[in-house]
Amino acid sequence: MTSPTDPTAGAVPEPGAPDALPEDPALAAAVLEIEAHVAQDGWDQPARLYALVDTATLVAQEPALAAVMAIDGPGDDGSFTPIEQDGLPPGQVLEDALHTIAWPESVAGCAAVIERLVLPPEIDDEIPDEPTAAELFAREHPDRQEVRMVAGVTRAGASYCALRLRAHDDEQSVVNGTELVPGLLDLLHATLHDPSHDLTHDTQPRPDENP
Repeated sequence: MTSPTDPTAGAVPEPGAPDALPEDPALAAAVLEIEAHVAQDGWDQPARLYALVDTATLVAQEPALAAVMAIDGPGDDGSFTPIEQDGLPPGQVLEDALHTIAWPESVAGCAAVIERLVLPPEIDDEIPDEPTAAELFAREHPDRQEVRMVAGVTRAGASYCALRLRAHDDEQSVVNGTELVPGLLDLLHATLHDPSHDLTHDTQPRPDENP
């Protein structure tokens, strides 16, 4: 986990707190599917990155890949299939990697999963400027919260997030809404629209992929 000074980490809502209804129910379903899948593996996991592809298009154009992923039909109209990407190089932070990624047109959206330590906003002035010191400060602070953040976006501009606190690690306490992690959402949107991102990313699943 990185320090709470990371701009992708916002204030953490109370478990179960409502937020705006999803702009795209299919995106919301994909984000919640990813969150539930990742939660099965517990905490202290590395960051994950997913391509979101239209399920019907995947079945029609890549039947062998769909078979590997145990997808035997097009699913609901407009539904997305998450395809997990290869892991990041050792030591690379996901937010840095996103600055170098541009998705092919076949990818309708993308999603990311990160774990972070988050502190209450009222103590922002107490956090050291030096990154290592800031991380140590966060790890030792009694009011820290360990949070898993799942954020997803589409080319059409929709966004959705799901947050799970380690202190409230149950499905009923997952907080979800459209703009819970604005910094991370901005980075994900840029991978779909920013021409300065010049490294095209593949969409091949990991061997164990089946969210």
